[in-house]
Amino acid sequence: MPAKQAFGNMHSLVAALLIVSCMAAAAQDIYTCIDAQGRKRTSDRKIPECIDREQKILNPSGTVKATIGPTLTALERSQIDAQNKIREQELARLEEEKKRDRALLVRYPSLALHQQEREESLRQVLMVKSAALVRVAELMAERNKLLDEMAFYTKDPNKAPLKLRQQIEAVSQTLAGQGRFLADKDNEIIRTNARFDEELKRLKPLWQMNPKPSAK
Repeated sequence: MPAKQAFGNMHSLVAALLIVSCMAAAAQDIYTCIDAQGRKRTSDRKIPECIDREQKILNPSGTVKATIGPTLTALERSQIDAQNKIREQELARLEEEKKRDRALLVRYPSLALHQQEREESLRQVLMVKSAALVRVAELMAERNKLLDEMAFYTKDPNKAPLKLRQQIEAVSQTLAGQGRFLADKDNEIIRTNARFDEELKRLKPLWQMNPKPSAK
């Protein structure tokens, strides 16, 4: 009798476990989607045929519990990461431009101040250039004097004193250096004007957006 009772209890336990298992299976979420061929598919797990499209997760009652997007391939993920990186770089660039604009506006709150600094920057370059031109005039005079001496040896320049020839060569090289220096100063003037022109282009809309309060 005890053996039969124990067997009956075991049978009841197994039956209960089977019922619980069936109930759990019945309560499982259902995945559903429309595949590339237009067919509706359902499964108790993610559907491989719909990896490239949206899948819906249904409750046992049939209502939509959640929606999952397409599963991306490694290439697609890398492409999205690259696009996100470009977007972040662009946002960082725009933020840096805003910082530069704010600093520019603080430095030049008005057109008059901007023009004043342009003129001062150009004045300094022109002062250096003027000094170089004076030096060029001196070198030209010195070279002309040396060439007058060299004129005595026109028929046979090899008979000219070595020191005279060396002096002419040294002055000529110095003049060439001064010519390069002056060309650099001319380029600096162009660069200075270009810089102030570019700043002015950025400052004009900033001045319009941030007008100075009228004086009472």
